[in-house]
Amino acid sequence: MKKLCCSILVLCAVFSCILTGCGSSGSGENGEVIVYNWGEYIDPETITMFEEETGIKVVYDEFETNEIMYPKVEAGATAYDVICPSDYMIQKMIDNDLLAEINFDNIPNVKNIGQQYFEQSQEFDPENKYSVPYCFGTVGILYNKTMVDEPVDSWAILWDEKYADNILMQDSVRDAFMVALKLNHFSMNTMDESELQTAKNALIEQKPLVQAYVIDQVRDKMIGGEAALGVIYSGEAIYTQRENPDLEYVIPKEGTNVWIDSWVIPKNAPNKENAEKFIDFMCREDIALMNFEYITYSTPNTAAQALIEDEDIKNSKIAFPDFNQYENLETFQYLGTEGDDLYNNLWKEVKSE
Repeated sequence: MKKLCCSILVLCAVFSCILTGCGSSGSGENGEVIVYNWGEYIDPETITMFEEETGIKVVYDEFETNEIMYPKVEAGATAYDVICPSDYMIQKMIDNDLLAEINFDNIPNVKNIGQQYFEQSQEFDPENKYSVPYCFGTVGILYNKTMVDEPVDSWAILWDEKYADNILMQDSVRDAFMVALKLNHFSMNTMDESELQTAKNALIEQKPLVQAYVIDQVRDKMIGGEAALGVIYSGEAIYTQRENPDLEYVIPKEGTNVWIDSWVIPKNAPNKENAEKFIDFMCREDIALMNFEYITYSTPNTAAQALIEDEDIKNSKIAFPDFNQYENLETFQYLGTEGDDLYNNLWKEVKSE
C-alpha cells in the first residue's frame, strides 16, 4: 500500500534472498532477522546499512493488507522476527497471544519516539509492552483541483453524482465502512447493527459512482489524472502532491481514522535478540529520517522530525497535523471475531451488489 519508486530494483535484490534461500538460518556474520512489512514501506538503503553495521542478514517479505498478513502469522508456517501491523491488528494479535513482550532495555533509541505516540498506542497496546511506533497518519480525501470546482470538506462529496466514475474508494472493509460511518456521524468502531446497515446501504448507493475499489492504485490514478477524488492515506497524499501539484488533501469535517503502524515481535520469533536490534536501528533518528523521506509516511520519531531540512515538509499539515483542530478522530479497534464476521459479511453484501 506504499509508494513505488525506482529503488524497487534494490528491494527485489533483497527479496530474492527469500526465493533463493540465501537467507537460510545462520546466514550473516551474526545470524539473521526475518522482517514482514508493508509493500514499499522502508528505504532499502537502511536495510543495507543495518546489515553492514551489525553483520545480521535481513530476510525481507511484504504484505498488502493487515488481513493478508494475520492468517499467515497465525498459521506459523513462516516464523517472522519483526512485523509492522496496524493498531487494531496489533490489538488482535495481543488478544490471541501471538506477540512477545519487547525488552526495551535492548532498544535505547526508543527515546526518540514522541511520548504522545506511545499514549496513542495505549488504545491497542494498553501497557506499551508489545509495540514500537513506526509511522502514523490519517485517512482523507485527495482531490484534483482542476476537476473539482467546489470546496471539499465532507465525505458527502464521494456521493455526488456529478463525479460518477471519477471516485476511488479503498478496497478495505474497515476503511470503506469508516467513510460511510463517519458520513452518518457514527463511530468507525461501532457494533450497532442498525448503524452498520445504514453504512452498508450508503456504500451500496455509492457503488455506481465508484470508478474502482483499489489500494495502491489510488496514488497512481490520482497522479495520472484518471480520477477526480480518492480516499487515501496521508503519506500517499504527500507523495502524490510531489508528483502532481494539482492534488489537494483534506480531512473531512465529520472526522476520520488516525492510524499508527508499529513494529512488533511474534511470540515464535526465532531471532528475538536480532529483532530488537533491528527495531532499535529503525528508531535511530538518521534512519527514521531516511525512511520518512523515502516513504513519505509521517514519522513519530521526534528526533528525526527535528532533522527535517525542508521547512514546507516540517510544517506540513498533512505530515504533522494539529489533531486539536479536528473533531471525531478515532483509532481502529479490534472488535473480536464477532466484529470481524459482521463487518466482513456486510462488505461482501456491498461488493456483490
